[in-house]
Amino acid sequence: MLNLKEYFSFPLDPFQIEAIKAINSGNSVVLTAPTGSGKTLIGEFAIYRGLSHESRVFYTTPLKALSNQKFRDFVNQFGEKKVGLLTGDLSINREAPVLVMTTEIFRNMLYGEFEEFDDPLVNLESVILDECHYMNDPQRGTVWEETIIHCPSRTQIIALSATISNADQLQNWIEKVHGPTVLVNSAYRPVPLDFIFCSAKGLHPLLNNKGSGIHPNCKIWRAPKGQKKKGKVGRIIQPKSPPIGFVISKLAERNMLPAIYFIFSRRGCDKAVENIKDLSLVSYSEANLISQRLNIYLKNNADGIKDKFHCEALKRGIASHHAGLLPAWKELVEELFQQGLIKVVFATETLSAGINMPARTTVISTLSKRTEEGHRLLFSSEFLQMSGRAGRRGKDSQGYVVTLQTRFEGAKEASILATSQPNPLVSQFTPSYGMVLNLLQNYNLDKSRELVKRSFGSFLYSEESSEEKIILDNLDKDLIELKKITENISWKDFDAYEKLKSRLKEERRLLRILEKQAAEKLSEEITNALNFIKDGSLISIKAPQLNRKVVPSLICKKIYESKKIKSLLCLTIDNLFILIKPSCVVNIFPDLDDIDILKLEEPKMNFSGEVVRGDNESKPFANKISEISEKYDLRTPQYDLTKEVLAQQQLITNLDETIAEQPVHRFGDSKKLKKYRKRIIDIEQEIIMRNSLLEDKENHNWRKFTDLIKILNHFGCLNDLELTEVGQSVGAIRSENELWVGLVLLSGYLDDLDPPDLAAIIQAICVDVRRPNIWCNFKPSLKVIEVFNELEGLRKLVASKQNKFYIDTPIFLETELTGIISEWARGRKWKELIFNTSLDEGDVVRILRRSIDVLNQIQYCIGVSNRLKNKAKLALKSINRFPVSESNDLLKVADNINPATKRIDNNSL
Repeated sequence: MLNLKEYFSFPLDPFQIEAIKAINSGNSVVLTAPTGSGKTLIGEFAIYRGLSHESRVFYTTPLKALSNQKFRDFVNQFGEKKVGLLTGDLSINREAPVLVMTTEIFRNMLYGEFEEFDDPLVNLESVILDECHYMNDPQRGTVWEETIIHCPSRTQIIALSATISNADQLQNWIEKVHGPTVLVNSAYRPVPLDFIFCSAKGLHPLLNNKGSGIHPNCKIWRAPKGQKKKGKVGRIIQPKSPPIGFVISKLAERNMLPAIYFIFSRRGCDKAVENIKDLSLVSYSEANLISQRLNIYLKNNADGIKDKFHCEALKRGIASHHAGLLPAWKELVEELFQQGLIKVVFATETLSAGINMPARTTVISTLSKRTEEGHRLLFSSEFLQMSGRAGRRGKDSQGYVVTLQTRFEGAKEASILATSQPNPLVSQFTPSYGMVLNLLQNYNLDKSRELVKRSFGSFLYSEESSEEKIILDNLDKDLIELKKITENISWKDFDAYEKLKSRLKEERRLLRILEKQAAEKLSEEITNALNFIKDGSLISIKAPQLNRKVVPSLICKKIYESKKIKSLLCLTIDNLFILIKPSCVVNIFPDLDDIDILKLEEPKMNFSGEVVRGDNESKPFANKISEISEKYDLRTPQYDLTKEVLAQQQLITNLDETIAEQPVHRFGDSKKLKKYRKRIIDIEQEIIMRNSLLEDKENHNWRKFTDLIKILNHFGCLNDLELTEVGQSVGAIRSENELWVGLVLLSGYLDDLDPPDLAAIIQAICVDVRRPNIWCNFKPSLKVIEVFNELEGLRKLVASKQNKFYIDTPIFLETELTGIISEWARGRKWKELIFNTSLDEGDVVRILRRSIDVLNQIQYCIGVSNRLKNKAKLALKSINRFPVSESNDLLKVADNINPATKRIDNNSL
């Protein structure tokens, strides 16, 4: 076991000791800790340990720039002979025991074919996956998952990640797919952070003493008193952002420099440098040191600077850092910043992604940013990643994170982000053409399926599905219980029963219509007949005051108005006097004898509908009505006796009897039965829906995998599941759409192109440039245009097949920038090249380097003609020159080795 004091002259933090103990035990390790807390030391220990065992150690990073930086650091730390570098276009000392590479290169190695004595994975003790939280990256995430899935089980995985909320899930997944894994989770920051809010009035503490919420003295901006909500032109008054010069001056006053000032646009970074052109942040001696280093840079890189204002700002200790600048210039900025000579760097958020540039202070200019999906607030992990750049271990006792008041965000939003938990890792795993071909080249279909289902997404899904299965189990239990309750019920009989009940309801509605029609017809006849009926005659009445029931009654008195009967005073069978309109009479009984009412004293009643309870004197008369009603039917309205009404009543009686005979009727509560049935249907539908979603999630990646197999078979890359020569060529390519690039290379359309035009076509089919308002003064040659026309047909064929299976892999064929590539390949000077395009220098370098990467891969496509391979070599040589080529201190690329992955080269056997 290594003596730590021999390698590290300072005391280690508890989490570092815990991680080292886990590495010594032979287990894989997941280490999550804040940015700048000392995670890299764990990787360094693994390297020392591997070297002591005479084993190999791979150190992978997500970015080529970060790999280059680690290579330089490790060469200084472990010695030039012990460290190698592999990136997309560089291969330096690849046989070294310590090999630094991009994660994608390691993934390619895992898919590669090697001679037994030349396998680079032999004697590989550990692989360090730096910045493992890059699994969240939509473009690169799949590479990380493939790496972990395919890494040999004998090799330790040491995953170093910024703080994430689901580190335990990452550890459990790696343990499941790779082997025993220990989680070391630390929230410790060796340099504590102080969060500060800057408004137009100055700097204020953002958080309270506990760091749990907004500081009571950090006021949320409100419009000044006495001002209207809207200005003179109708605009809502908004807070002002503090000027950049003001912010930098305040930081300088409080000795809070050097600082990284995050601005989420390239133009914003460069404009910020120009805005403080009169500000100098360095001493005379520091300015001299910067000038000396700058002169060396300009001497070695004559074309390496586009704008003089960058040089002038650098001399004043100010710089910008973003993807639009030359890589060599960014390296110079990083070097001077690490030396403490640059005091402020205006940078896009890419600087927070692993490059070793810690500062005393980070300034986050806005808490929202534009994305492809629109404008949104920063994720908590993005905020924490940028915040983590503050506080230099060994130099600062305190780090500072400054957020600014903007028109739309203020102290409230800043305090929420500063106290929020980091976002969880999610799976970005998705099959590609290259993955399909490489898996089928090495495994059968069942094994390929097993490997695809080892993804982090499948693991997370299995955890989620366990909760979902509990819900499904509960639904199944409910369904069984409901079916047990209704087991004697035939739903076919229930439907018939419900139809009968619906029909009964309808027939009753029809009866009411018939009764109404009959009543209206007879009402006039009864009204006329009342003129001839004496007082004391028996009648049947129906009134709202009597609950609209048919009530036997006798006429006490008729009240006339203009010789017409206005109302009738009646005594009912219930000993109630009521004054009614003639229309309330529903039957008369002229054949029955009148009742003598001479001794009946009538109450005084004034208005129609009035009801007065009778007394003992009227009771005998009510009893007499009751006696007659028992003997004769006085309760049936006369209209009920019409032929139509009687027939309808009989129909309803028959229906009632039929319903009563139904087996379902014996259940009793048909409404409850109806609810049971509806619940059964709802549960069955929910179970189907949930099972469908489970199946869709579980098989989503595999379904895409099999769809890609069908497309690859269609284009001759596979013969069923066996790789053809075309498939082997396509499988040797690494790009966003390997099938498309491979088919173009094998089409023969490129064989007659000269090297500059070949380079131009390669750029067009493999590089997408997402910059606004792109223009270029260099136009493609006629030969290139001819090839484009031929390739357009092929592109449509691939697009048609992809659309059929809903595959959204991009198919690039862009002409706008081909002129830049061909002109550079023909020897055009860099300054002249940049002058004739809207693109930034960094963009042009990226495009050319990506083209170099694909040109390099052509040598390993077995189906490509030797003629095209030779032209690809010439094209590669013509465009891989400064400032596109790497810095001189990264040595030279080996001519006969594929940096992407060292495969068996059949041509050299």
